[in-house]
Amino acid sequence: MSLPRFFVAAPLALGLHDLPEAQAHYLSRVLRLTAGAAVQLFDGSGQEYIGELSSVTKKAVQVDLRGSLAGLPESSLHIHLGQGLSRGERMDWAIQKATELGVAEITPLFTERCEVRLNDERAQKRLEHWQQIAISACEQCGRSKVPVIHSPQSVKDWQAQVQADLKLVLHPVAQPLTEHTAPSTLAFLIGPEGGLTEDEVAQAGQHDFQPARLGPRVLRTETAPVVALSVAQQLWGDF
Repeated sequence: MSLPRFFVAAPLALGLHDLPEAQAHYLSRVLRLTAGAAVQLFDGSGQEYIGELSSVTKKAVQVDLRGSLAGLPESSLHIHLGQGLSRGERMDWAIQKATELGVAEITPLFTERCEVRLNDERAQKRLEHWQQIAISACEQCGRSKVPVIHSPQSVKDWQAQVQADLKLVLHPVAQPLTEHTAPSTLAFLIGPEGGLTEDEVAQAGQHDFQPARLGPRVLRTETAPVVALSVAQQLWGDF
């Protein structure tokens, strides 16, 4: 039987630790765990820790970590996903599934057809929300490292800055993904609900992005990263 497994946003080591307030509340008030309960924790370093709760009160939880083990290895294919911003649950879904599929970095992108507008305060709140989605996905799927969720930026800036052996922009008229040479690092550009404009695709080409297609059907913005990452991991990663 697997142990309850949680991410802790603080460096872990063997011995006693006071858990951060959010995790303490969840373990004690939501899961109603008591002293002596066994748990497994990870801090994003790639290491996992096993121990038991030594003290549980309404306001604080202390854990005694007694063993460590290497976490799940990351994919040999480092993928940076540039995902056009979409509304509501579509973006949440894309980040959750991209995390489960082993993406290393995600950058939400403002594009010409993007219907989402965020000021600085809202952007920070959404970033924190997306980071929590990625953490929850790691807790569920067994990943020991949490992907980096970058602050939203314009697609033009991201195209110019991102580095990878192979840069691909999804496009319905292009070579299949299988025609490309195996990379060790990959950047994927995926448009929002209305898709990328021809100008944006052309600009991507000026920054060494190559068009690639996944098949004969046009996929929704939240479906495209799931399919693209699955195929990439199958071709060049750890599937």
